[in-house]
Amino acid sequence: MKIIYFFLAALWLFSCSTRKETAVVSIIFDSDIGPDYDDVGAMALLHAFADNGEAKILATVSCNAFETTAPTINVINTYFNRPEIPVGILKSTTPYEPCRQGWTQFIVEKYPHAIKRNDDAQEAVSLYRRILSVQPDGSVTIVTVGFFTNLANLLDSSPDVYSPLSGKELVIKKVKHLVSMAARMDANTTSGHEFNIYADPGSARKVLSEWPTSILLSGFEIGAKILTGARLIANDQIQNSPVKDAYRVALEKDNNTMGRNSWDQTAVLVAVRGWEPYFNLRKVNFEIKEDGTNVLIPGENFMYLTEKMPPEETSKLIEDLMMHQPGLH
Repeated sequence: MKIIYFFLAALWLFSCSTRKETAVVSIIFDSDIGPDYDDVGAMALLHAFADNGEAKILATVSCNAFETTAPTINVINTYFNRPEIPVGILKSTTPYEPCRQGWTQFIVEKYPHAIKRNDDAQEAVSLYRRILSVQPDGSVTIVTVGFFTNLANLLDSSPDVYSPLSGKELVIKKVKHLVSMAARMDANTTSGHEFNIYADPGSARKVLSEWPTSILLSGFEIGAKILTGARLIANDQIQNSPVKDAYRVALEKDNNTMGRNSWDQTAVLVAVRGWEPYFNLRKVNFEIKEDGTNVLIPGENFMYLTEKMPPEETSKLIEDLMMHQPGLH
């Protein structure tokens, strides 16, 4: 298995570094949308890439049980003229992380959407299995910018009406890469504490130890330096946009004039376009402690982003994509 893993990682390194502009990346997007609003920026990037012919959005999934998550995702998909994109939801009581700034409630109230409640969306693992089962082998990139809950449950899933394969077998057959915004490794440290891991450390531990494809991680310290949103809300040419409104409401609530950290957008960026020329890579391995702390241990299981392009340049690139307006497709 270790030989296979390193082969897959090497293959992805080659494919990402040589990817042509015309390549279309098939993506399942998994988000904890609600407690933070960089998820909205990440979805805006994803739809911009789809409109540009760079990505195909197979499904949008929530790993957060907060009651507005599925409607919020549907609002964004509908705004970008893709109301038909399947929405999945974690049908459990935890993890439950509310939207304290009220931006999800605001855009759900203001903008059209067919999914009115989480109960209207398909259960997350069931949707994963439905979508994966009909994709070409080795074709799907999963981008997770929240908790690992759904992915851990997917690995444990059993054969069903969609596929005779177990969850792990289905991942091996259909998934090409996993790209995640997770973990933290600041300069000169050997451990870190990051929200997407410590909110559900058991699931993080399972996925990061058992996931059978290559994994690329964009750590906390990468997106922390990339600020976006201020130019977006100052752009008078953008009107009636849930993306703009989400950032406006949240930044005002936070009394923030500089912009929000762009953690989740970095994962979408590298999933679609590769890490070059934006970032460098290092190979690392982590142990996840019971409290969710990630600790460096010997090994090279994960590809981990490190800074290359100045954060100000990456901020401009990402925010330009966040200001993408809906187009015909």
